[in-house]
Amino acid sequence: MPSAVWLKDLARTGRLPDHQVMDQPTLTWIAEHRPAEASRTVAVTDPPGLLTPEPAWFTSRQAADGIHGIRHNARVCLLAGLLARQHRLEPDEDSAVRLAAAVHDCRRRNDRADPGHGQRAASWLARHHPAVTAAFDLDLPARSLTAAGTAIGLHDIPYSSFSPAHHHAHRRAEPLTDLLKAADCLDRYRLPLTRWWPDTSQLRVPVPDWLHGIAFDLMLHSEQARLEGASHHDALVHARQIISHLP
Repeated sequence: MPSAVWLKDLARTGRLPDHQVMDQPTLTWIAEHRPAEASRTVAVTDPPGLLTPEPAWFTSRQAADGIHGIRHNARVCLLAGLLARQHRLEPDEDSAVRLAAAVHDCRRRNDRADPGHGQRAASWLARHHPAVTAAFDLDLPARSLTAAGTAIGLHDIPYSSFSPAHHHAHRRAEPLTDLLKAADCLDRYRLPLTRWWPDTSQLRVPVPDWLHGIAFDLMLHSEQARLEGASHHDALVHARQIISHLP
């Protein structure tokens, strides 16, 4: 297959398509460029449970398998759960931020910037939350569902671009929004240019150093398992088991 089809080469030459799916040469390149901040590995005992979104929740099956699809949303959910523990969120807030993470990109129309996809996902959750919470076996009060929707609606807007209305919304769901943004940032190691990888200076919550290595390993092993033929859920279960048994 010509090298021009690989994400790493398309990114380097500025020719990424609207829909982007991980490939083996790109994942191998990512593994070979593991950054220093992700070099520390620790075992995560009893990592948070997986919330794996349904393919039908995405705008298309192509989107569900893409770099902002099922695996990305589920990994961000697990990372959000780890951050929630680190910041000692209350149980309802913990569940709400994991719910938000699990569907935050489900209404993307493409794998580019796609302005407004956060608000589209928030509106979608407002209409479909009974089915979504039932699928995830979650029972959340209305205020937590509202906060989850607010966090989703703000996750794709840089803090520097917040309008007065965004600032007002952020104050009503500050912990969830900040942790969702941080978890989403940590899964950027999947992207095919190192300059797109996590920049924690853009965040408003501290991220422990060890979590970079966990985020890298979670991405690497789930994407590799998927490339080898595992289902989305099985690939994620495999990666979750690995991060719980790291040396």
